[in-house]
Amino acid sequence: MFNDDESIAKQKKAQGIIPGADLSAHSLSDLAELRELLESEIKRIDTVTEKKRAGLSAADAVFKI
Repeated sequence: MFNDDESIAKQKKAQGIIPGADLSAHSLSDLAELRELLESEIKRIDTVTEKKRAGLSAADAVFKI
């Protein structure tokens, strides 16, 4: 099996995002894609956070005397 640029890029993406990692080796298109990925993760985190807050509020309302 050969390691071409595309397979290397897929392997890097599969490893995930490492906060504080050096970004200088990435191309502009890689950086744009990384930004999109991060923005979608932030939206996903916000969605889960909102659901948990709603659940906590509902529980507080039930047990409030």
